[in-house]
Amino acid sequence: MSRKLTTTRSIAVASSALILAATFALSAAAQQAPPAAPAAGAPSPGTQAINVRKAIFTLIGSNFKPVGDVLQGRATYEAVDVPTSASRVAFLAGLLNDAFPDNSSTGDTKAKPEVWSNRADFDKRVKDFQDHSAALVQVVAREKSGSDAFKAAAVAVGQDCKGCHENYRVK
Repeated sequence: MSRKLTTTRSIAVASSALILAATFALSAAAQQAPPAAPAAGAPSPGTQAINVRKAIFTLIGSNFKPVGDVLQGRATYEAVDVPTSASRVAFLAGLLNDAFPDNSSTGDTKAKPEVWSNRADFDKRVKDFQDHSAALVQVVAREKSGSDAFKAAAVAVGQDCKGCHENYRVK
């Protein structure tokens, strides 16, 4: 009887393993399948990318504005939740790597064609923005005031925004 129970358990374990393996294989195949055509009336992948990009930049702007207000003397460091704003900007900056796919170069976008024709410089500017945003988070965690280090880190982020807008954004 114990041998029969062991055999039944072995079959159950083997069956479970087979089902699990099949599930993983089907899941992997589904992830590698070519994207389906958009449903009628649904935005194209390029339009979706543009919409996502606009949302990211809107959120970056609204989260960096309080930091800019501190830099320009319109708000005090203590009156602004600088750590939260800086952390959000750094997080959002990390989303930019996927925000400019080739299929989003035309449409309702303010991105200049130079984003795609001068990709190496554009990608470098995005990387600088990400690095400076992360540095701002570190400075804010360490300084906890409107110190010179905070000002320098925040100005670097602002300069990244300005430089990219001047070179890669239609006014």
